[in-house]
Amino acid sequence: MIVTLLLTIGFGKSDNLAAAYGIAVSATMLMTSVLLFIAMREVWNWPVWAAGAIAACFIVVDGSFLAANMAKVLEGGWVPLLLASLVYGVMWIWHRGATAVQARVEAGLTPLSEMDELLKSGKIARVPGAAVFLTRAKDKTPPVMAWHVRQNRALHQNVVALTLATLSVPWTEPEERVTVTHEAEGFWRAEARIGFMEHPDVPAILAECKKQGAQIDLDDVTFYVGAETIVAAEDGSGLPRWQEALFAAMSRNAGRISDYLALPCDHVVEIGREIEI
Repeated sequence: MIVTLLLTIGFGKSDNLAAAYGIAVSATMLMTSVLLFIAMREVWNWPVWAAGAIAACFIVVDGSFLAANMAKVLEGGWVPLLLASLVYGVMWIWHRGATAVQARVEAGLTPLSEMDELLKSGKIARVPGAAVFLTRAKDKTPPVMAWHVRQNRALHQNVVALTLATLSVPWTEPEERVTVTHEAEGFWRAEARIGFMEHPDVPAILAECKKQGAQIDLDDVTFYVGAETIVAAEDGSGLPRWQEALFAAMSRNAGRISDYLALPCDHVVEIGREIEI
């Protein structure tokens, strides 16, 4: 809102917005044509020649419009380019930071066989109830679960490691949405595949897990999620300090996964960890 008001005051009248508007619209059209080519190749699996032939028709026209409007950069056309660069910069920092966090987490994952041996050794107390660990690790022990076991020396009798995967389709078929695998005694791994237009319904996912064999009491479930604190890598092997600082600030102000999934707040345990990137 503030930026919009400043732009309105700065340009003064609508005629002065012509250059900025032309570059913004023509650049958006060109980017849409490029995204069309990517969608035809990666989503629809069209051959390169077919996708390229159709996309080229739009790209030639849109590119011509953009090239013609670039002559008005100094007349106000620099405004949408500056704003787009700032937005892209935020997205790029977030992508870099999220990738670094994922790499750091995957480097310290515990093999499932080691966790299974530890649980069978009798050194870890098994308490009544069910625990659901939200994780991105599909073939290793969930990092939040491993940290919980090491620190508390206890684990619920029944455990579900839940992974949410967002697909490049708007909706998924109900029979293809949830897959459950029995990994060890009292431990199941579940993968829920949701479309990008769907909002994940965790209680419904757990109900489907129970139908597929997971022995959990839906009225006695504790959800464990990770709450990472981002710090700079002291050995200098991580991201540049300025990138780490910006990503850490964004991470502190990002929405919580428990709120996004609408988990019952009195059944959620957040486990904090420091992650060096």
